[in-house]
Amino acid sequence: MKNLNNSKETQTGEFAAEIIADMDKITWDRIGQMSIDNACRNLAVLDSGESIAALRDHQIGEGESALIVAAGPSIKFQDPAKLIKSSGYKGAIICAESSVRYLITNGIIPDLVVTVDPHPTRVVRWLGDPDLTKEKLQTDDYFRRQDMDETFSNELLANEDILKLLEEHGKKLKFAVSTSSGELVVKRVLDIGAKVYWWNPMLDDPDLENSSTKDLQKMNSLPAINAGGNVGSAAFMIADAVLSKKKVGLVGVDFSYYEGTPYKKTQYYDAMLRVAKKDNLDPFFIRIYNHYIDKWFFTDPAYMWYRNVFLEMAQEADCEVYNCTEGGILFDDPIKFISLSRFFESVKN
Repeated sequence: MKNLNNSKETQTGEFAAEIIADMDKITWDRIGQMSIDNACRNLAVLDSGESIAALRDHQIGEGESALIVAAGPSIKFQDPAKLIKSSGYKGAIICAESSVRYLITNGIIPDLVVTVDPHPTRVVRWLGDPDLTKEKLQTDDYFRRQDMDETFSNELLANEDILKLLEEHGKKLKFAVSTSSGELVVKRVLDIGAKVYWWNPMLDDPDLENSSTKDLQKMNSLPAINAGGNVGSAAFMIADAVLSKKKVGLVGVDFSYYEGTPYKKTQYYDAMLRVAKKDNLDPFFIRIYNHYIDKWFFTDPAYMWYRNVFLEMAQEADCEVYNCTEGGILFDDPIKFISLSRFFESVKN
């Protein structure tokens, strides 16, 4: 794997490399105990679904290919739903919970929806929060700042829309729900009547003594999956390790932002403001040149870490990986960076 920190195609902020090196600990400190607490609480509702291992007995999409649909900023630039529909693609469509609204609005029912983030209040918003109020919105501007789905910036209207969509289509959906998922997300998925398949996130090396992952497996007897720190990577791993797909395409997996995106619209802006002033955030970011499309993108330490972990996962995978995002920073061996139309052609042959 190419070391982008030493590449002429990369400009690394002075604080970014140090943070990336410590991301394992930072991530554990941020969500480790929360994930365990959620898994303990979700024990009470595990009988509302099945183990994700049961998906191996189901035909998820036709053939041996899958398309992962995440919600990176390239979605609004490339609008892949049009090509997905016009191509007649019949393989598995596996999406992050953050892109389920985009797909259903465009007339596409995903074969599997994945959720993993343990946050207690934010994640349910992608699925519609029945209890959302103006007062709640005043306490968290996360969605107003996002450069992912701009329609969420008009939050109350967007919430009403997704509530209606999932009330109508929820019973058609299958959800791969991590035991780390928050109470509101789990309740919402169950309330819409979706079919649930449970799995444990790999919080650490299960071969280690006192492994939290091993403890989860002892507690609930569910398989552990390396989620790569984010829902897009988790969806990829499920396509490879659970569904045994042989060709996996990716859209909306940017792990970065387009040049010109205000720092305020990046995911970890509020965390950076805790340690730096808003006019001194350049040192926290990395700029990377994508030579496939002759464009620069910028990313933060968390996304860069996700990218590096994904490349490691792809090296170990049993499938061919095609990044059809047509933007972002996820490229390097063994990933093939191609257009979505070329991916669809490849799975027909």
